[in-house]
Amino acid sequence: MEENKQTMEHSLAKLPGPLLAWYRANARDLPWRHTQDPYRIWVSEIMLQQTRVAAVLGYYARFLEAFPSVEALADAPEEALMKLWEGLGYYSRARNLQKAAQQIADRGGFPEDYAGLLALPGIGEYTASAIVSAAFGGREAAVDGNVLRTVTRMTDNHADITDPKTKKSIRRQVQAILPETDADMRIFNQAMMELGATVCVPNGPPKCLFCPARSICLGHLRGTAETLPVKAPKKARKREDKTVFLLLQDGKTALRKRPDTGLLAGLWEFPNVDGALDEAAAPLAVEAWGLTARAWIAKRNAKHIFSHVEWHMTGYTVEAAGSGPPDFIWMDAAALKAHAVPSAFARYYAEAVKLLEAAEQEENHAVLEKE
Repeated sequence: MEENKQTMEHSLAKLPGPLLAWYRANARDLPWRHTQDPYRIWVSEIMLQQTRVAAVLGYYARFLEAFPSVEALADAPEEALMKLWEGLGYYSRARNLQKAAQQIADRGGFPEDYAGLLALPGIGEYTASAIVSAAFGGREAAVDGNVLRTVTRMTDNHADITDPKTKKSIRRQVQAILPETDADMRIFNQAMMELGATVCVPNGPPKCLFCPARSICLGHLRGTAETLPVKAPKKARKREDKTVFLLLQDGKTALRKRPDTGLLAGLWEFPNVDGALDEAAAPLAVEAWGLTARAWIAKRNAKHIFSHVEWHMTGYTVEAAGSGPPDFIWMDAAALKAHAVPSAFARYYAEAVKLLEAAEQEENHAVLEKE
């Protein structure tokens, strides 16, 4: 066991030189890699959590245009922040960004050390390490899924990477090989993540032919790389059935805010109830809201997958009369577009915009005819 451990550590010890040379020659040209501004690096790291780089690029540019500084983010209206985040998912990230921005603004600037960053809302061990290294040259190993995968393959490590003990062990191993100079340290964590994202890839065999570490990678040399990393099986996602109502009247549709805690907290949604209601039961839900259904226009099904749950939605488009409960807000097309509606309701959102804009055009046409 001791001999194997020494072999693993010896393999990693040879990594920094070829890794950094490879990164400088092959790194993707991404906007957050051209700055040492902790604010811009922080925003990118939060956006990139469980989100593909291609999906983040547009959001990142729009976000920084709207909130170019930590002070601007701290003072932003919540609705404007949520609207900019719309479609990116995991909305608690945006709320924690603003909470942290307010704390940073109050203290007069970013903490420049790992512990100070770790104390901010929404910043965990990986994010704190990524920021302190890229912005300040701090010697902290940032270990995400890409790094876990790369290191377990390089060291032929068959421990379960979902076990916190494994992650701590790998972080210690990477910490031991961090480069000494600020210039190298600022890019080392990025280089590790880049290697995992583009060469030592997930969901398929690693691209060993293009890897700068193939001559020292134990997984490659022993033929075990494709079997790694080892992960405990995920629990099956819970299924939830919902019935969504696209309620229309006088060129407006009803929305309401979700509770302040839980899934999609504080965002706008189309009124819905638990369960998959058929055509006989759906009118009873409308009546329970104090509304009268004048016409049933369409029925549309949709599905949305979250990390631990999936929604199976039955949707009804209904011409309704009445104001409904106090939490129903009736919005025209412009108001609807100004509010953050999560992508879980994308199919119903698109239908609502289409119908409301059509109703507005008909109304304008009728006014022109009268004139």
